[in-house]
Amino acid sequence: MSESAMPTLSELLRTFRIRAGFTQAALAEVAGLSEQAISVLERGTRSRPRIDTVRSLTAALALTPVEADQFLSVARGKNKRAGTTGLAGRPLITGTTPVPWQLPPAAQDFTGRTAQLEAVVSVLRNPSGTKPVSLVAVTGMGGIGKTTLAVKAAHQLTDSYPDGHLYLNLRGYGPGDPVSVADAQAQLLRSVGVDVRRIPEDVEEAAGLLRSQLAGRRTLMLLDNAADAAHVLPLLPGSAGSAVLITSRGSLTSLPGARQIHLDALSQSETIELLTGVVGESRVAAEPGAAKTLATMSGRLPLAVRVIGGRLAARPTWPIQHLVTLLEDEGRRLDTLGSDETGVRASIASSVAFLENSERALDREAARSLPLLSIPDGADLVVGVAAAILELPAGRTEAILERLADLNLLEAAAPERYRFHDLIRAFGRERAVDVLDPGQRDAVLQRVLRFYTSFAWALQSKSYATSPRIALGTVPFTPLPAATNAEQATRWLDAEHHNLMDRYHQAMTAGLTISPLIPELTLALFGYHELRSRWVEMSKMCGAALQVAETSGMHSVAAWLQHDHAIPEVESGSLDIAATRLLRALEMFRAIPDRQGQARCCTSAAHVLGRLGRVDEAIELATEGLELSLQLGDTRVEGVAYLALGGIYDRNGDYALADDAYGCGIALAKASGDRRLVAKQYLSTGFSHVLVGRTDDALEPILRGLKVAREAGNKELESQALQHLAAVFARRGEYLKAQQTVEEAIDLIHPLRNRVRLGYFTLELGKISLAAGDFTSAVPHLEDAIDILQGLAPHLETTARDLLEVAHQRQPHSYIYRFDEA
Repeated sequence: MSESAMPTLSELLRTFRIRAGFTQAALAEVAGLSEQAISVLERGTRSRPRIDTVRSLTAALALTPVEADQFLSVARGKNKRAGTTGLAGRPLITGTTPVPWQLPPAAQDFTGRTAQLEAVVSVLRNPSGTKPVSLVAVTGMGGIGKTTLAVKAAHQLTDSYPDGHLYLNLRGYGPGDPVSVADAQAQLLRSVGVDVRRIPEDVEEAAGLLRSQLAGRRTLMLLDNAADAAHVLPLLPGSAGSAVLITSRGSLTSLPGARQIHLDALSQSETIELLTGVVGESRVAAEPGAAKTLATMSGRLPLAVRVIGGRLAARPTWPIQHLVTLLEDEGRRLDTLGSDETGVRASIASSVAFLENSERALDREAARSLPLLSIPDGADLVVGVAAAILELPAGRTEAILERLADLNLLEAAAPERYRFHDLIRAFGRERAVDVLDPGQRDAVLQRVLRFYTSFAWALQSKSYATSPRIALGTVPFTPLPAATNAEQATRWLDAEHHNLMDRYHQAMTAGLTISPLIPELTLALFGYHELRSRWVEMSKMCGAALQVAETSGMHSVAAWLQHDHAIPEVESGSLDIAATRLLRALEMFRAIPDRQGQARCCTSAAHVLGRLGRVDEAIELATEGLELSLQLGDTRVEGVAYLALGGIYDRNGDYALADDAYGCGIALAKASGDRRLVAKQYLSTGFSHVLVGRTDDALEPILRGLKVAREAGNKELESQALQHLAAVFARRGEYLKAQQTVEEAIDLIHPLRNRVRLGYFTLELGKISLAAGDFTSAVPHLEDAIDILQGLAPHLETTARDLLEVAHQRQPHSYIYRFDEA
């Protein structure tokens, strides 16, 4: 950079003064100088002020240390390079901590709201960075311009908050569920550089971490579309220097210390001014009467004016009066101010009318698609789901979505993912009621469920290729490409899971409560639920779907759902409930008859009955399962039968028989070539040995299982292997090794968002610390475990509470690895 490009003293002083909001006279008064002295310095007449003048100005302008150094250097004639800080006072960022600059672009045609804008800026302006946390809540109806005002104000405040600007849409006013507090905290923490694996699951803990990360920073946070005060309280910073700007349709008067700014509709003149900024002065001047009428018919809402003006700007040959004519049908306009939809229905209807009347086939198709696409709940809409709704190829569907996005009827949220504004979706649903009968609207949801069912079957066929459930599918599916592994497909379903559950619940409350798709989708999701340990969702869906399957005469599906309904109970330790469900499922399989399902159910029931101490029943069922699997030539179920027998023999003390059974199961798994199955056989062997006290015998199979799980890239099985390995170390009294092993397992499980397993591992840390006599460490681990497990795993929560009492009393306690804690 050349010397001439460096800022002069007059330029720096003027920039800093304007940023601080001072006139020359005001700055002179604060700095204790004459107004003439300020004027002379800004004109450049004097370029070498006295050092005490520089110090007075530095204090009055509240310059940062870097800015003060630069100002002093320029005043002394030692012109430093400006690139280290910038005139806005943005400090040089060192290290790896990111500085977020997330504000959306400010509207270039922002109109009116002068008083409200000044009120927001005056409350939040903080040039010195010493003010306590400032809060402003902007409220009003949907489409009134809350976000536009908030973003505009935030951009004017950037100099007061040089350490970053965070933006988060909380989606408080659906459809679908809002962003949860935990998800919002996770996004904010990621934005300020916290590793996703270190983000706490607990809301209070995450709130504390967020406050800690923001402490000492001058950060502006814009929380858009909050549901209520409770939605934002856990997201607020706690230290001086930061500020929060919140928008919401609802009142936020209960938010402590927040300045309330309520927005009403624009004035007539402001509406015309906004329209002029969008379409151009000449067009408004050519049709002033039509412009005034259009301003009135738009409800004087910024959203409506921008949508209508955008259509006009994109079509320079259209007269304004053409839009007025389309909007004259009062039956298609939203109500007057007082409804969240006021004025917006008219603006959206006009956009749709343009599409309907267009000469382009794509436009007319887009208009017809809008009501259909608006029917499903969910935060957003992926191309695949939209294609299923419209029954069109993906390419044509994406073209329609893009055309709707061009007209601001959809938002392109991400590649192949689109989002409705909630008011536009409301309009689309009104239109759907007008043009579609209830059966047609239910058919849309059926097509959505069919799409998810197809994808779930494809995933299950990839991850559980030999699952007998797949044969029960009636929905055709295209196998996943060879290049797409199960983990990649599972991550796609992770991203879409919130939408899937919203639409599943919507179908259950609509006309699809007895649709065969309900049980089939539930059965198809078995592979996903198993891979991600989503036991809560599995239990709820199985319970609802089982009733539909039994009522509909879907006997085989009902039997498998009854079997699968027991799995979450096993995982949560409710073994009596699980046993009842499995024995009922066995009766159902026998009645069909289905020998394959019967064999699998026998082994599952034997495993649970063995853990309950019902040994004779368990051996009888395991033997029956083994005999059936041999008759069927099903080596996979044969291996599971050996696994069940091995566990029963181990608990009976028949170690030789147990080792023979486990050896047979491992040999069958190896012969299958399925590394996941091999790892599970090894780990089950080691687990059984640990439970019965064969600690030394357990080490080898656990280490072998860990090696195979790592080779297969299976994080879930790897974490289970580490769990068992930690138990071996703890049993041996090697507590440091045990602790380190559990911590490694926690690092693995965090990205999988499995709270039950995370709670279990946290409980293990408490048990290990307690056994080691480290009561100081045991207490917080056990408290954390209780917080995580509450309502998810009662038996583990009870164990944690009992051990916490022991820790508080500082009583010695031996490490125990129990059946119902695994």
